[in-house]
Amino acid sequence: MKKITLISGSTLGSAEYVVEHLANQLNVCGYSTQTLHGPELTELPDHGIWLIVSSTHGAGELPDNLKPLIEQIKKTKPNLSRVKYGGIGLGNRCYDTFCEAIKLIDRTLSKVGAQRISHLLEIDVSEHPIPEDQAEQWLTQWIRSINN
Repeated sequence: MKKITLISGSTLGSAEYVVEHLANQLNVCGYSTQTLHGPELTELPDHGIWLIVSSTHGAGELPDNLKPLIEQIKKTKPNLSRVKYGGIGLGNRCYDTFCEAIKLIDRTLSKVGAQRISHLLEIDVSEHPIPEDQAEQWLTQWIRSINN
């Protein structure tokens, strides 16, 4: 059974709801999950599969609960070449910085060797007020990519 670590970066709770929903879906599919909301680097495995869901805050910034993690990765540059990950961004297209947080996370992880599984999903919450639905559709394809 594959274990997936789900990480949420959230200001108002939307990303946390998406992570909890996806954890349930993954459990139904037979995966073991660990859910972390704004973890420290020491809490994360340096191998395996991560699924990150993050909203974008302010002018394209990370949510406060993910800033320390990403800053620590940038500073310490850990070897994460044994980590594979997926990413989902929540935002609103009327802003120039739509889903910028997940793009920043993606760039940061790739610089330390982590390998992205499939494409990033960017959800416009003004068009999809229940982002869990879009995320669940994307998850089906992402699971296929994990198993290939």
